[in-house]
Amino acid sequence: MKQILSGTLKIAIAVLATVGLLTMVVLAKLSIPTVAAAKPAHVLPAQTSLADHYLDVMKRHLTRSDYDASDESSIPVPVRRFLNARGLRLSQLAPNSQDEGTAWPETAETMIGIKRLDNIQYCVRDVLARKVPGDLIECGAWRGGATIFMRAALFAYNDPDRRVWVADSFEGLPAPDPATYPADLHDEHFKQGDQLAVGVDTVRLNFARYGLLDDRVKFLVGWFKNTLPHAPIERLAVLRVDADMYEGTIQALESLYSKVSPSGYVIIDDYGYTKSCQMAVNEFRQKKGITTPLQKIDWTGVYWQKSD
Repeated sequence: MKQILSGTLKIAIAVLATVGLLTMVVLAKLSIPTVAAAKPAHVLPAQTSLADHYLDVMKRHLTRSDYDASDESSIPVPVRRFLNARGLRLSQLAPNSQDEGTAWPETAETMIGIKRLDNIQYCVRDVLARKVPGDLIECGAWRGGATIFMRAALFAYNDPDRRVWVADSFEGLPAPDPATYPADLHDEHFKQGDQLAVGVDTVRLNFARYGLLDDRVKFLVGWFKNTLPHAPIERLAVLRVDADMYEGTIQALESLYSKVSPSGYVIIDDYGYTKSCQMAVNEFRQKKGITTPLQKIDWTGVYWQKSD
């Protein structure tokens, strides 16, 4: 009798496992388009210049939106093999998420999405056309994607001498200092060190993989309070701040805004993402009497052009 029950139990478990696996496959078929049904590949106008073609390819590779990406690492190996054998795969990225920077594949060099990279391209192209003096900087670089793109833009548009500054702790974000910056009291970004802390050697390697690591790429390694006030930067044409918190945002603005040339650009990545970043920007602009309207890039990014 026990043997009969044991055999029946094994059959039941096998049936349930099969049903579960088939359910996953059905869901995969319903939610993942086949190659034929996938959205059309990105198409550029025929008159697009070679430089803009190159930068478009860079944007789509840095964000991995040139792939129909999926996070296969979270799928159990037996299920992954079952799906792969049948030409199926699971994707956790929503449509347009890489354009907006709301989600990204694990291998991407940037989180900021196509629209914010478009904004960098616009700003760099404009300061070059207007001959606005100064270098380019991002404060808060993660894997380096935005600064790699800045260097690519200088290369594409044949700029001979501007530098790209990569400012980051390369250790993640600092623990809040609420005594000095009360707005960061409950901020928990520092707990995401496993995701946000990317070593400077890794970022250098990412530049090198694109053939863009040279003596015009400068690294400022350390907490902003220690590196930015004394950074050996004379002028900036583009200041990009991606610091998440009030502390990093205000430190970047206080240390570097005065170095931004008239008609240069200030870009804030996290204005719509964290209230503390938004507070830092609003307070700084009010203190400095900056009335130039903020221009919206996407759901979180904003920028303005310096008028004086």
